[in-house]
Amino acid sequence: MFRNLFRRKPTGDKPATETKPKDAPPPEEIDLPDESVDPEDPEASVDEDEETAEPDDDAGAEPQPAAEVQEASEPVPTAVPVAAVAAVPDAEPDDGVQVVAQVAEPPTGDLPATEPESLPDEPGEKRGFLRRLMDGLSKTRATLTRQVTALLSIGRAIDEDLLEELEEVLIQADVGIATTMHLVQRLREEAAGRQLRDAAELQPLLRSEIEAIFAGGDISVDVGAAKPFVLLVVGVNGVGKTTTIGKLAARWTNEGKKVVIAAGDTFRAAAIEQLEVWAQRAGADLIRQEQGSDAASVVYDAVHAANARKADVLIIDTAGRLHTKKNLMQELEKINRVATREVEGAPHEVLLVLDATTGQNAVEQARQFSQIAPVTGIALTKLDSSAKGGVVIAVRHELDIPVKLIGIGEQIDDLRDFDGAAFVDALLTAEDA
Repeated sequence: MFRNLFRRKPTGDKPATETKPKDAPPPEEIDLPDESVDPEDPEASVDEDEETAEPDDDAGAEPQPAAEVQEASEPVPTAVPVAAVAAVPDAEPDDGVQVVAQVAEPPTGDLPATEPESLPDEPGEKRGFLRRLMDGLSKTRATLTRQVTALLSIGRAIDEDLLEELEEVLIQADVGIATTMHLVQRLREEAAGRQLRDAAELQPLLRSEIEAIFAGGDISVDVGAAKPFVLLVVGVNGVGKTTTIGKLAARWTNEGKKVVIAAGDTFRAAAIEQLEVWAQRAGADLIRQEQGSDAASVVYDAVHAANARKADVLIIDTAGRLHTKKNLMQELEKINRVATREVEGAPHEVLLVLDATTGQNAVEQARQFSQIAPVTGIALTKLDSSAKGGVVIAVRHELDIPVKLIGIGEQIDDLRDFDGAAFVDALLTAEDA
């Protein structure tokens, strides 16, 4: 009897249960591989499958439209059937093309494990953009703003020792050697010309010089008059291409635009399924083939599907590739060639996605990719996870390629249009300001 009185009841935390939306059907579970990469070595981010999966030797051949087009079983909002397309000479047809058309109100599915994102209840959060940008740049600001503020303090004389210390601070924030030397030289000249003596007087000068680097150039990714507006997205594996595509698609569908996505990454395992989840969430149509198919053929089918559906935007995903892989870079040239031939002026935007955590490696990636495709803008992701936000300055100054989008968080509206003045404010403004 007494034994029962003093017997302890088993305790323990109850397993957390996943809360699902009331009105949405349960999503299909997609088993995706871990795509995490070493932030300091972007070249190590390419999957083993991609290293060995090279395009065929006939990469110069133009693609043939797939023999069969299958419509998804789900209802399609006012979708126009894809018309049969004439064969393209000197190319073999690819079998197994699938056109995945999504419903107007896409189901909520689990996001890819490698790039977790969540759709906010209210895309416009109450915090202002500057506040959110400052939060996203907190790690960079910890190494740059605080050190610059301490260095350029009232009472310290402007001399070569001071300028050398400033060089070290800027290089540590991944502003880059060339850009750092440019900024410090400009401060040296201005200080001499204005006969400045106190180091604190250099703070506003540093801010204005960085702002001057971002001045000029088109920094927007706007859908132009062309229909469809063709956006080609390139970059190495693990930088966030799929997430960037999904967020852009969601932005444009929310604006009432018809969006088609071409699943051109036919090399990486589960890349197509990962993109399909994002297409569902964004309410976009996905044009896909089987893994290992000719990526240029997927693009060919997607262009004709976009024309038939009167789409406003066609976003072309591409396989993550190292800038040192010659055959894969040749495949990118082929994709670019197909888009140019099928749509006048296409691609209208070539967006290079870079990972801010890779620092100066991102600059080298941008330099190499710009030699293969006419890169018109850069999307810099993971700024909130990096202490190397200064790479934004280096990319703009050394390559003269405008940074058009920045990722400062996991919410779907944390992919923001780049604003140079706001970026400099967030980067150089003290936390208590």
